[in-house]
Amino acid sequence: MSLISLKNVGVTLGTPLFSDLNLVIGAGDRIGVVAANGRGKSTLLHCLAGAAEPTAGDITRSRGLTVGHVEQHVPATLLDLTFHDAVAAALDPATLAGESWRVDVALDLLDVPPGLRDRPVRALSGGWQRLLLLARVTVAEPDVYLLDEPTNHLDLEKIARLEDWLAALSRDTPVVVASHDRAFLDSATNRTLFLRPVRSPIFALPYSRARVALAETDAATERQYQRDIKTAEGLRRQAARLNNIGVNSGSDLLTVKTKQLKARAERLEQTAKPAHRERTAGDIRLANRGTHAKVLISFDDAPVSTPDGTLLFTTGKRAICQGDRIVLLGANGAGKSCFIGLVSRAIATSGSVAGAKVTPSVVPGHADQGMTGIEGDDTPFELLSRRFELGDQRLRSLLAGAGLNVEMQARPLRNLSGGQKARLMMLVLRLTNPNFYLLDEPTNHLDIDGQEALEGELLEHGVSCVLASHDRSFVRNVGNRFWLIEKRRLVEVDDAEAFFASARR
Repeated sequence: MSLISLKNVGVTLGTPLFSDLNLVIGAGDRIGVVAANGRGKSTLLHCLAGAAEPTAGDITRSRGLTVGHVEQHVPATLLDLTFHDAVAAALDPATLAGESWRVDVALDLLDVPPGLRDRPVRALSGGWQRLLLLARVTVAEPDVYLLDEPTNHLDLEKIARLEDWLAALSRDTPVVVASHDRAFLDSATNRTLFLRPVRSPIFALPYSRARVALAETDAATERQYQRDIKTAEGLRRQAARLNNIGVNSGSDLLTVKTKQLKARAERLEQTAKPAHRERTAGDIRLANRGTHAKVLISFDDAPVSTPDGTLLFTTGKRAICQGDRIVLLGANGAGKSCFIGLVSRAIATSGSVAGAKVTPSVVPGHADQGMTGIEGDDTPFELLSRRFELGDQRLRSLLAGAGLNVEMQARPLRNLSGGQKARLMMLVLRLTNPNFYLLDEPTNHLDIDGQEALEGELLEHGVSCVLASHDRSFVRNVGNRFWLIEKRRLVEVDDAEAFFASARR
């Protein structure tokens, strides 16, 4: 049964975000929407919700359909309410008066601890604020759910809550998800729409399998395009030969034949369509200056503490060696970011941190969660020109390659999007030319192309690094050693799968 139907729908904002989109959303559909940052995912969800009108085409909804749209940001009007009251505010007063129990049911479904329910929204973590938005939609029991980047700011435990919540929904309830989280898309969807300016393909497959099918489709399209162009070129050569013969012989028949061959070639050239070439949001490239040292950093029961001095865990005897890509595993608050901070301080202070010994040749590249340094009133050009002596033209070229055009290069850093800041941070790391990387949630603001580009750079350059990430696909693709923080100790484990499973439990 069709609940929402799109016919030849398109949205143009200067250039087309998408066009001629035909899509039917029916009972049981779990559709993942995939595209690079700024390519129309949120716009499409707004159109599906009826909050925006497409530039072209028609959207038809079944009569009486209710749509629950989970957007990316908490409205300012909710910040001073408690968690419970912010969810209750999603119901109209008449419903709330007679069915206030709905609020508690929605909170129970998402396993919201009792102690959080009376906490002001502005005091909640980013992850709980995301789940608050989901609870507000859930309480109204809509016919269709639209989820915009639902895993942003969620740790693995909360992602597991979200996946369990989706699994518990009625099998007939459609869900449309815009997300860059590959593992989540594989878990939560059964159809995948790749949103493109022209011809957006959709496959009845979850993301990873759909990505393979898309590559095969694009390859077949490119092969057909090359065949058509080659055939058109052959027809033009044949027409030229016949034209020469016709001119010399005065044959009208050959002149007609020449025109026919040219017309066939023109039709082929007009209808031939090359395979889609994804326009990158900006290059991500890393550097590795290398070192002859085998052991970069060693630890002898180094204590890892919070900024106020509370001991979180001790490292035991550990060593980070050249070529190690160490993933830190642990619950939120276990101390992953604190450990990365300790390593950064140990390098900056020539190993003066107790229990840590740093090889003098280590040159770090550190990207923290808050992207420290990519902020304030400085422009991207001012940031780079102050830190690196490469000449104005070279710096502008590097910024353009990272996806920051001339206009963006003159914007204050605070006005850049999360994705633009992330790519700028990666450019800063590259220009630092390190031989050891410290990466704390590096994929938080990157789209799938950016995530895969970062993975490729880490692997291709044989980078040594310590990283913390909630991105399961990134962890699986990059890590070759895994350090788990548990029971106030740092222990090495074979892989991350047992930890992923424990986060769900």
